[in-house]
Amino acid sequence: MKLENTVLKQYLHGRSCDILGLGVSNLPLAEQLHAMGISLTVRDKKPLSELGDAANRLAREGVSFITGDGCFDAPKGEVIFRSPGIRPDLPGLLAAKAAGAELTSEIELFLKLTNNTTYAITGSDGKTTSTTLTGKFLSAEMARRPQGKVFVGGNIGAPLLDRLPEMDENDPIVMELSSFQLMTLEHAPTYAAITNLSPNHLDWHGNMEEYIRAKTRIIGSRTRRLVISADCPITAELAKELLARRRRGKSTPDLYLFSSHKTSFTDIFGEEGDPEDRALFERNGTIYLARRNEELPILSTDTIRIPGRHNLENFMTAIGLTFGQADPSVYRRVAEEFRGVEHRLEWIRTLNGVDYYNSSIDSSPTRTAAALSALDGRDIVIICGGYDKKIPFEPLAESLIRHVRAVVLTGATGEKIGRILTAHPNYRPGQPEAVYTADFTEAVHRARALSRPGGCVLLSPACASFDAFRNFAERGNTFRKIVEAFEN
Repeated sequence: MKLENTVLKQYLHGRSCDILGLGVSNLPLAEQLHAMGISLTVRDKKPLSELGDAANRLAREGVSFITGDGCFDAPKGEVIFRSPGIRPDLPGLLAAKAAGAELTSEIELFLKLTNNTTYAITGSDGKTTSTTLTGKFLSAEMARRPQGKVFVGGNIGAPLLDRLPEMDENDPIVMELSSFQLMTLEHAPTYAAITNLSPNHLDWHGNMEEYIRAKTRIIGSRTRRLVISADCPITAELAKELLARRRRGKSTPDLYLFSSHKTSFTDIFGEEGDPEDRALFERNGTIYLARRNEELPILSTDTIRIPGRHNLENFMTAIGLTFGQADPSVYRRVAEEFRGVEHRLEWIRTLNGVDYYNSSIDSSPTRTAAALSALDGRDIVIICGGYDKKIPFEPLAESLIRHVRAVVLTGATGEKIGRILTAHPNYRPGQPEAVYTADFTEAVHRARALSRPGGCVLLSPACASFDAFRNFAERGNTFRKIVEAFEN
């Protein structure tokens, strides 16, 4: 039996609520608010008939539904919960806020209401693996204690707001946060990480400046520690800004800067860095965590089972977040057991000497570049293409020319990528070989036909999935089913 969420009930007592978009995080919220007796209206562009059995049950029990075009034009609730995919600056929402409504979201209200220690990770690439590792490190630490539990949610896993009653005050909370969720965040986490920043979701944000502003809202007055990349130009510049702010006497979080290319504290911080700041780096097969005059070996890279320097950076991110909160012995234990996250360079099978990898999560050129770098030296046939997020494909063309023997292009952007590839100044006919097919299943079969023993077939689309699939997971699962059905 589910415990009553008294904290949420007290906060919303006597106030009407609107929920905009009945998605993964908002359906449990709708059920919870209805059970509390809150006056509730659900607004969604889909008709009620397409919202599923739970929504229809809520409608039969008296919850008001407003659907179709214009459903977000005039919300009336005193508290409005926004689904992450709905922009907060829609005219109807701005008008509601001007009239006194509170605009929030499931994750925003959770951060406002919880007093637990929170660990939040964002970034263009690597945030899900870094979040998963952070949760595993803390879970391994909690297993050493008589009681306690780690909760993982946000943009990964289950929503968190409806799980408040299950949480003891000492339970750590780990969350992945997207730019959509961060755009209006006012209550920042205790420990924050930005893995890296590169052009992404510009179809939604409109420009890179808004995207960066959203991501950096993860840093706030409650943030004790910030873990960021010293290799990414945008996050490195952010670190410089924070250090400059500190020199002016302003308060900043402790900085933990990581690098998979630099090899000492001085390389990373230069002459900057306070006693509580740390550098994370790899040297001679060991990850170190260092202050200016002290280096602490943390983890041998030989124990990390998932390939690629980007995964080394994911480990550094999670170590940086949890250092001092987890015994260093847990890092080795988790590294030896962790085989990666589904849809992220996930090995599917080896058939006739060819390895098949599902990296459907790779929805940007930088993610695909990281996957290709992890498989560097292999004979690679890659499948690319999908929904167009209006981000540049020139970096993808460079990666394809450098790393792959053949590329199978598919989806809405397949032909566009092909044109950019062949127009690249470093492209030579047939290097790589490029073929196009609109059908995804046919693309997987074409990739198999082009593969060679000892090589690999990699699904790494560099694009979102919405042209043909509901999400990247459905795309990856489809790839897996096709590959598993291959016969010798």
